[in-house]
Amino acid sequence: MTSMIDVNAFVGRYAAVWNEPDPVRRREAIGKLWAENGAEYIDTAEFRGHDAIETRVTAAYDQFVATGGFVFLPVGEATHHHNAVTFGTHMVREPGGVPVWSGVVFALFDEEGRILRDYQFTDREAGTRAAAAEFLERLAEGDPDRIAELFADAVDWQLDWPVDGHPAVPWIRPRSTRADVADHFRTISAFHAGENSGRAMPRVLVDGPDAVVFGDIRQTVKATGRAYIARCAVRLTVEGGVITRYHVYEDSLTVAQALSGPNTPVT
Repeated sequence: MTSMIDVNAFVGRYAAVWNEPDPVRRREAIGKLWAENGAEYIDTAEFRGHDAIETRVTAAYDQFVATGGFVFLPVGEATHHHNAVTFGTHMVREPGGVPVWSGVVFALFDEEGRILRDYQFTDREAGTRAAAAEFLERLAEGDPDRIAELFADAVDWQLDWPVDGHPAVPWIRPRSTRADVADHFRTISAFHAGENSGRAMPRVLVDGPDAVVFGDIRQTVKATGRAYIARCAVRLTVEGGVITRYHVYEDSLTVAQALSGPNTPVT
């Protein structure tokens, strides 16, 4: 198969057909990608032959691209040998955006390099992993509004602090909305010297829609120049491409001591 077609070019053509707005070009692309008796399988249905596949692709385009404003993109490197190839795909609102759906494609080819059988599997962890990675990247950039864009309108928010919080740490209070998220990170930024802040390389564990991020918070208090390091774990739940749960378990004593000043008792 690899001697007959360029695998990377094939992956690009496969992703492009799902985004094609012109029905004539879409039909032509399907005829070049799939064999006459080719079939596509998803977990709930089978689509065999060009007519059925065209109906399937057109329905996806109408629902997700034309109406939903999404785009389908290939991700990662394709793996192939003999007459088979597998690769990942994301559905995003814009290139580089957080996927709201992720899948794995496994395709088998005929002697002419066209698809005989095409299996699509939903990758329930890829979207979670991508959302966690994007959250960490935006957290490092330090833009509160861009961080908040990753969150749902309503958020299950929990911080591992006493209910009453601490007077020296004003960002510790109940939160429940995307606007609250932006305010939370904006307040943190106001109390710290951004040029000296940072985080050690975090470790991310993913299980379905849930991700747990283990790492250190490394900050410098703007008012005093006092640096501190606090261990931290964050539990994220990702649903529909946005973060719906945000639970933080951190060394709150270290944070409170750093913000309170050297001579202020922390109770």
